[in-house]
Amino acid sequence: AAKKGEFCYGLPGSIAPFEEFDPFNLSADLTFDQVRTWREAELAHCRVGMLAAAGFLVQEKFHPLFSGDGGPAIEQIPKLPVFMWFAMTLGIGICEAYRVQVGWSNPNEPDHVFQKLKPTYVPGDIGHERLISHPTDPEEFKVMQTKELQNGRLAMLAAAGFMAQEAVTGDTW
Repeated sequence: AAKKGEFCYGLPGSIAPFEEFDPFNLSADLTFDQVRTWREAELAHCRVGMLAAAGFLVQEKFHPLFSGDGGPAIEQIPKLPVFMWFAMTLGIGICEAYRVQVGWSNPNEPDHVFQKLKPTYVPGDIGHERLISHPTDPEEFKVMQTKELQNGRLAMLAAAGFMAQEAVTGDTW
C-alpha cells in the first residue's frame, strides 16, 4: 500500500546511510504510479547490471560458448558470429515482451494511460521470484527487495567500472 508522505511512497530501496537518496529531488512531485514505473525501470536495470558484472568476471576467464580468444570482455561481443547477435536480440526481445505482458496495462483497454503499470503489479515481480522461497512477513519481504535493489545498484556501478577500466587500459581485470 502506498504511504503518502514517505520517501518514494514507502517502496523498498531505502537503506542506511542513504535512506532518502535523491540528490536532484527528481521524485518530489511524482505520483505513486510514476514512482512505481521508475522503480520497475530501476529493477530491470539492476538485474541487467548484476548479470553484466557477473558476465565480465566470468567471460574473461571462461568462455565455452564463444570463440574463446580471451582478452577484455568489452571486446568479446563484437567478435561474435552474426547468428549470435540474432539469438541475443531474440532472447532479449522475448524476455522484454514477457515482462511487458506481465506488468504493463494493455494499450487496447479503455481509459489506457501510455506506459502505466497494472494496478495490482508489484514492480519487479515477473514470476521468477516464485522459484525462490520468499518471506511471508511483508516487512521481511521488503527487506529482501531492498537488498536486491542495493546489490543491483552496486552491480550497475561495478559494470560501468569494468567497462571504463577495460576501455582505458585495454586489459582484463
